Amino acid sequence: MLRSSWTPGPAADVTGPVLVAITEFRADRARDLPGIYRSGRALGRGWPGLDGAVGMWLWAEMLERRCGSVSIWQSEQALKRFVAWPEHLTIVRRYRRRGRLTSVTWQVARCEPAAIWAGARLYLSGRELPGEDA
Repeated sequence: MLRSSWTPGPAADVTGPVLVAITEFRADRARDLPGIYRSGRALGRGWPGLDGAVGMWLWAEMLERRCGSVSIWQSEQALKRFVAWPEHLTIVRRYRRRGRLTSVTWQVARCEPAAIWAGARLYLSGRELPGEDA
């Protein structure tokens, strides 16, 4: 699995509970993956300006035609603002008929990026569902 470096958001110093979101896009055709991944990287460039964004990684498994993100948010409302962000909606609309998107969220008591990534990695490999102890 390829993974981007940690991209902190404006709420990176959060000390309380956070919401973790994993998205996975499974492309119908391998040729769509580079564009999908580039679009995710473009969204990442706007990350430092997203209110309530704690941090995120992008990930990809090109041979399996899968890519997505693991993002950490101060609240569900912050995540909902991102989902409704016009730049995000443009990308979703562009690729929605080119594969299948799944997502899952869970809350953790404190932001520990290494532990969150470890839980997300297990989930993405199909071995374990995320939970409070991630």
